[in-house]
Amino acid sequence: MTKVKMKIKSGDEVVVLTGKDKGKTGEVTKVIPSETRVIVSGVNQAKKHRKPTQASPGGIDTIEMPIHVSNVALKDPKSGKATRVGYKTLKDGSKTRIAKKSGETIG
Repeated sequence: MTKVKMKIKSGDEVVVLTGKDKGKTGEVTKVIPSETRVIVSGVNQAKKHRKPTQASPGGIDTIEMPIHVSNVALKDPKSGKATRVGYKTLKDGSKTRIAKKSGETIG
């Protein structure tokens, strides 16, 4: 399997492009580079049935499942729509990420 460059980082606001949650937005809580997947808060939720243990009472929990990185796009800081990620080298030599649509830097 070829290694894909992950341009989406933890803490980014993203828009879901395809699937049952198309159009929803959320913050990336975890990035899984080995599987090229991300976990987005409030998106791709599933029910998990848990047995009771001494620590927890058990029951049905709602958890967020991973979504492939190709199915999400960064949310543009200016317009709020989906955008691609580009890179720009500043005058001091540091490299920063920019939104391709608006040209805004991504913090």
